[in-house]
Amino acid sequence: MRLAVLGGGGFRVPLVYGALLRDRAEPRVKEIVLYDVSAERLAVIGHVLRQLAAGHDDPPAVRVTTSLDEALREADFVFSAIRVGGLAGRTADERVALELGLLGQETTGPGGVAYGLRTVPVAVRVAERVAALAPRAWVINFTNPAGMITEAMRRVLGDRVIGICDSPIGLIRRAAAALGLDPARVWPDYVGLNHLGWLRGLLHEGRDVLPELLADDAALHRVEEARLFGPEWVRTLGALPNEYLYYYYFTRESVAALRGRTRGETLLGQQNAFYAAVRASPGEALAAWRRARRERDESYMAEARDTADAGERDAADLEAGGYEGIALALMAALARGEPSTMILNVGNGAAVPGLPAEAVVEVPCAVGAAGVRPLATRPLPGRFLGLLQQVKAVEQTTVEAALSGSAALAVEAFALHPLVDSVSTARALLDGYRARIPELAEVIRG
Repeated sequence: MRLAVLGGGGFRVPLVYGALLRDRAEPRVKEIVLYDVSAERLAVIGHVLRQLAAGHDDPPAVRVTTSLDEALREADFVFSAIRVGGLAGRTADERVALELGLLGQETTGPGGVAYGLRTVPVAVRVAERVAALAPRAWVINFTNPAGMITEAMRRVLGDRVIGICDSPIGLIRRAAAALGLDPARVWPDYVGLNHLGWLRGLLHEGRDVLPELLADDAALHRVEEARLFGPEWVRTLGALPNEYLYYYYFTRESVAALRGRTRGETLLGQQNAFYAAVRASPGEALAAWRRARRERDESYMAEARDTADAGERDAADLEAGGYEGIALALMAALARGEPSTMILNVGNGAAVPGLPAEAVVEVPCAVGAAGVRPLATRPLPGRFLGLLQQVKAVEQTTVEAALSGSAALAVEAFALHPLVDSVSTARALLDGYRARIPELAEVIRG
């Protein structure tokens, strides 16, 4: 099989290649084509992959290109992991909001809207080229905001585009481990949107064991999300929230913590240093990448953990891996007919009552050779459903604004977001983003 990776010069591409090196079942990926707009970044990642492959029998061949069409031709799978505007755009997503006293974050709040506005048109053009050049390929979308971008690409590709995220499986893994259970032997009652969901139940041998976890202080302390939100609040909710809900439930604390160096600024510094180091010493590429990866993983959501006094990330979480394992399992299920149940970002249909049928939701899905089928979920209480409905309305308005170029719709998307406090602020956000992010200014012209 041939895999095309869009954003192939990105820092996390070696994680995907490492997962492919460990996969020995057939059919498997024999060639990976890396596409990126930056030949320089492709060269750096190429050094890392060659060193990763050393000592492996029959590793997937690696080819690099700056031509999207060349990357897509004859692809069986396409991983989309692009970042329109680069990390400089991300830092602006965060800073413009913070300068107005709002949350500055990559996918949540106004930063996520800004990121979506400039990314949706590019993602849709990618989907159109996939449809033209590789119509039978499956597209696995990592590009953030993952739910919004997947929903936009579905307009062209329908069910053949699937969004993935490692946050839900990480939460489930931690919850099961806290109870001494094998994560592979539990069934999660998880429902939401990307970066906005809740684990409402955890079935083991037909019994919901989540109430036992919520009642046990010692067990809860072993779950990073419980330390982040506090045991009292997760008991109030009767559920374990996805970590990104911290920005909704503790907004003031988040804004105060982010006023220093933002995550985007941290990553920009880390990655500039990594790429420069490899260009200077290509023979040390893999070692440099491993050091930078460890630093990146350890600093993930560090400001929230520090504010909540949640402690350091667990070593087991850092070693467990993330989205690359989900992507490999999804490919195996689709290509080899290995049936699996996975939490994915897919079209809702009737899976989540109260959300539109066309909306992309993040829910457990049955996956096999025939494709992906979302599984029905229990109705949500108002305190969860209302937030999902509001944020989904923001996502869908953002897509329409991006595809039409309408400034009025862009303002509406900002103003509708629950983390934006006035229409006047929404207008100021759009002005600020257009002034700081050229790629967004090119999209929203009206």
